[in-house]
Amino acid sequence: MSYGLYRLLLPVLALVSLPGWLVKMARRGGWNAWLWERLSFYRGDEAFEVADRVHVHAVSVGEAVLALKLIRRWRERRPDARFVLAVGTATGFAIARQGGIEDLRVTYVPVDFRWMVRRYLERFRPTRLVLVEGEMWPNLMAACERRRIPVALVNARMSPRSRRRYEKFAGWIRPVFAKLDRVAVQRDEDRAIWQRLGVAGGRVGVTGSLKFDPLGMAQPARRAEFAALLDPLAAGRPVVLAASTHAGEELMVARACAEAGGFPLIVPRHAERRDEVRTALEDGGFGVTLRTAGRAGGPVEGGGACLVVDTTGELRDWIAHAAVVVIGKSFAGTGGQNPAEALLAGVPVVFGPHMENFEPLAGELERAGAAERVADGDALAAALRRLLGDRAVAARLGEAGRRQLEVHAGAVDRTLDFLDSPPDGP
Repeated sequence: MSYGLYRLLLPVLALVSLPGWLVKMARRGGWNAWLWERLSFYRGDEAFEVADRVHVHAVSVGEAVLALKLIRRWRERRPDARFVLAVGTATGFAIARQGGIEDLRVTYVPVDFRWMVRRYLERFRPTRLVLVEGEMWPNLMAACERRRIPVALVNARMSPRSRRRYEKFAGWIRPVFAKLDRVAVQRDEDRAIWQRLGVAGGRVGVTGSLKFDPLGMAQPARRAEFAALLDPLAAGRPVVLAASTHAGEELMVARACAEAGGFPLIVPRHAERRDEVRTALEDGGFGVTLRTAGRAGGPVEGGGACLVVDTTGELRDWIAHAAVVVIGKSFAGTGGQNPAEALLAGVPVVFGPHMENFEPLAGELERAGAAERVADGDALAAALRRLLGDRAVAARLGEAGRRQLEVHAGAVDRTLDFLDSPPDGP
């Protein structure tokens, strides 16, 4: 009954969401010839497609980054292994293609219509599927079961909101979850919910968080080209980097930074928002330089300069130029963004009240004195003033953050060991 209802509703949901998806793709510059693979239309003869590979599915950009991390380590342990990375967004596709992994085939996750899933599986004939964090599509799961393709879920996480929703509809979704061959959860407390949702106890293992395992994370490094653009603008002021900001946060962080005597370095989560971000900052009295323009904006009376990084894939190394990192989507948005790269670099981290997507790490950081959580722009300005004004306090916070991240060391290897091990139960 669950599958029947899903198959009836899927066309309706697809039609309703299609206009918004098309607008989003156009806005983010996601149109390319490869996008047809989202609908299971492939370029080139099927005979030239290399089959019998491990397929890793990473729908979001963040999941694609984790997938690359997992695949790199997997290849180190098994040099003969070959992979397909299936993504869900154009940005994720670009990141995967630029990931530097030899012989990695990058494609799109097929839309979950049965005929699209069938074309995908018939073309690639995967030996197994590994899903990163979520996105368990019912038709894909059912088709893999019929073909005896094992499906694992790694770095499984479930927010309190998702937990309540899943438990409420547990009877409907158990047929999907029960098809999972392995579920690698981040904490021991997460075992019970997956078992209640239909995954046999012996198929659930605790491996820690791939996201926060320092293994394979490149250390942020200063770049001469970044310094050449940044140093004249900052004019000796300490740099405050606002990482992966969302709408409404850029001006708030810039104002707090200016009040604290710092220089605002803004890295929006979506580079295509450059015009929106520039307008908001200029209306707020700031002279804006875009990374892609490479030249300073005109002087603004009563305001100050700021730099907006309107490119993709550079955040890590911009962090190396920062005295403090402010985590985006934690003030105006909900869920927060990943603080791991800043923690790895030993840069002090400040975030807002909304870090739901990165719990329990955010709570652990706060309790250990390894990051600061503030409520609003005024509190942010006070925190920045203290950290920029006292290097010893900032250094202690940064070092505590680095130590807290090391607690998660080994999660990638534990995950791979778990995938290779036989289940303890049915």
